[in-house]
Amino acid sequence: MRRASLLLGLMAIAVIGIPGCNPAAPAGLKIGLVTDVGQLNDKSFNQNSWAGAQDGATKVGGTAASAVSAVSADIARNIQSFVDQHYDIIVTVGFAAGNDTAKAAKANPNIKFIGVDQSFICLTATGDPDPTFTCPGDPKTLLPNYEGIGWHEEQPGYLAGIVAASLSESGVIAAVGGTYSVPAVPNYIVGYANGAKSINPDIQVVVQYVSPNPDAAAFADQAGGKAFAQQLLAANPTVDVIFQVAGLTGNGVLQAACEAQIWGIGVDVDQHESFPDAAACTVVSAEKKLAKNVSDAIQSVKNGTFKAGGVKLDISTDDVGLSGYHEHSTLISADTQAKIDAAVAAMKSGTLAACELNAFAACVTGPNGALP
Repeated sequence: MRRASLLLGLMAIAVIGIPGCNPAAPAGLKIGLVTDVGQLNDKSFNQNSWAGAQDGATKVGGTAASAVSAVSADIARNIQSFVDQHYDIIVTVGFAAGNDTAKAAKANPNIKFIGVDQSFICLTATGDPDPTFTCPGDPKTLLPNYEGIGWHEEQPGYLAGIVAASLSESGVIAAVGGTYSVPAVPNYIVGYANGAKSINPDIQVVVQYVSPNPDAAAFADQAGGKAFAQQLLAANPTVDVIFQVAGLTGNGVLQAACEAQIWGIGVDVDQHESFPDAAACTVVSAEKKLAKNVSDAIQSVKNGTFKAGGVKLDISTDDVGLSGYHEHSTLISADTQAKIDAAVAAMKSGTLAACELNAFAACVTGPNGALP
């Protein structure tokens, strides 16, 4: 009898230990990334957001897949493809994807949506994209499954302006924006002008925008950006530092800077590394920590800290700032670095407002501010 009881006990232990008899472990999160118009390896928003999606997937024990949008119409189709495949998190890249993301979030409340460069979520009272831009709807309550990530671009722009004014010997610097209609672009440039004027109140800031619309000419035309910058420099021959805020189009701006033997400043990512063709003249870049930010947002879904609505990341959490100077570090004097460090500390403490577009009039003085 004792042997029989022991045998039954061992059999019970064996059954419990068989994996097939355990309840199925929950599958890892499926994360899909829909690019902005352009290439996945654009060395900018798409590529760095994809790196963040992959990192986030690894950290939550999930999987990641990407879908490239060759044209604007592909964005909605790519989102729907991930919806149809029952993905848990869908990341969409770019300001222009905002409306499609909001529509998908409303239609699919059980899927989490993360919009990169989409902190401005303008909704009607019923939760649809608002074409009138009166924005009566509250995104947090109407679309609790949608987080739009944005940044205070004016902060890294301000630091880039300090660098530009410190490098300039002529007292004339420039900025090329892809389009004025995407708020991040003029926000960067407003900060740039303010930072430059903090060093030299009389500095001239020449600003031009490539296109009135967020189209391929604005952000995806390297050859066009080079030609545009060459025309700007021909008309303003004393410019000796130029800041690009135009994505892939802006890579052409940096090429033009190198050929003109002046200094360039990159945007969004460390362009000394992402665009080595212009590394020789790219002193620094005004950075957003894109990969970190996308990864953090994905992890927030898993750990329960997901934030609905528009989220503006800033320098207080080191989500924006300047890249390294690489071989150009000798150009940055101890005095200039001290001014940069002081500006960072003041922005973190709230005693220095680099100023966004909506505060332009109160922040930029003189006739040569960031607006054309």
